[in-house]
Amino acid sequence: MTDDSRMKQSGLMTHGDVKKRMVSFALPLLIGYFFQQLYNTVDALIVGNFLGPEALASITSTTSYIYLMNGFFVGFSTGAGVVISRCIGAGAAQDTEKSVHTTVAVGLLFSAALTMVGIFFSPVMLRWMGSPENVYGRSKAYLQVYFSGAAAIVMYNMFVSILRAAGDSRHPLIYLVISSVTNIVLDLFFIGVLKTDVGGAAFATVLSQMLSMVLVFLRLTKAEKTVRLHIRRIRLDRERLRQIIRYGFPTAMQGCVIDLSNILIQSYINSFGSDAMAGIGAGAKMEGFLFLPITAFAMAVTTFVSQNMGAGERDRVRKGIRFGILASCLLTELLGLLAFLLAPQLVAMFNADAAIMAFGVRRMRICTLFYGVAAFAHIASAIMRGVGRPFVPMVVMLVCWCAVRVLILLTLGSVIHDIRLIYWLYPFTWTLSAVVYAFEVRKSLRTLNRMPAGV
Repeated sequence: MTDDSRMKQSGLMTHGDVKKRMVSFALPLLIGYFFQQLYNTVDALIVGNFLGPEALASITSTTSYIYLMNGFFVGFSTGAGVVISRCIGAGAAQDTEKSVHTTVAVGLLFSAALTMVGIFFSPVMLRWMGSPENVYGRSKAYLQVYFSGAAAIVMYNMFVSILRAAGDSRHPLIYLVISSVTNIVLDLFFIGVLKTDVGGAAFATVLSQMLSMVLVFLRLTKAEKTVRLHIRRIRLDRERLRQIIRYGFPTAMQGCVIDLSNILIQSYINSFGSDAMAGIGAGAKMEGFLFLPITAFAMAVTTFVSQNMGAGERDRVRKGIRFGILASCLLTELLGLLAFLLAPQLVAMFNADAAIMAFGVRRMRICTLFYGVAAFAHIASAIMRGVGRPFVPMVVMLVCWCAVRVLILLTLGSVIHDIRLIYWLYPFTWTLSAVVYAFEVRKSLRTLNRMPAGV
């Protein structure tokens, strides 16, 4: 069998029932993202219950900075996955192989950069965010240990983007389950048994991330020929790098600008003290779980649309877009309504202090009602990447989720010192971006036949 034939057979999303293909791809992703979310959440749960509210605040207040630092590289890996998916859909075995090894080479360069920047800029960023003195030391310790293992985080995401682009969402799920269980055990051991502080939680996360990276690396070295990783072939191919930058840079910048605005939001939250930091942070951790269907279907939509664009299957692209929007928005809104009802119990899982719970519950009971709108914005962004318009979501997110949020905080926030401003900031900007995306998705569906196919 030729490599091209193998490639066409491995393009799992280019044939068969559209709904079944997307669900079968998204379901392992959903479960996998659940366990991935445990990486950040278990730290907060165990720290909040073993070490108290101030330690919980020191963990939750670092989330925005961690997302900012990781977001660029996660976005870049998503762009690399789009390129590989298109090569697979087009049956271009040689281009696929070059894309795989270029992706790994880029990841190695990024690993060194993230480690140095993450460690050395942590104290500066915490001061810039206005981290209170009673949590600053712990936050700094947590971040510096966390970023010492940044290479594992970057390379895991690069490796997984290759597997998922090839239609394999099952093995990443298995590896995430293994590493997440490891993380829980190590958290309990370091904090509950050895009585370490928050640095122990960060160290547990680093060791677990290393385990998941090694597992997915070994899988790639034994994968199907066209996506198999050969260490000696890891190098930057100019044309493949150009394509990866074309798709990866806008996605990376999209994530960065959102996370940058979240840092400003976090600094505003910090001005209300450690109870607000802990409560709102706990609510945000739970929101991370509730958004998992969005994340899973967004990845499924991007992969499905990319592979079928590469194969020239325009009708399948249309069907996949419509199903992805309907399924993700409906499921996420139902989860949002459930979270609205269970908000006190969900926040209390982190810490049952009345003041902390008040902040977290109020935030959840406003934001959860708008989860369907947020889902549409994320899925529309995934559609734009899949059809070859990656700069559209970058611009929309830059304006709606960054510039507008920053403008509101710098204007209203400087006049009105009210935590309710934060509660309503997210629903407002979600809705604003969803309106813009509605026009862009409609435009893409109308002009789909004129968009180029292939690699």
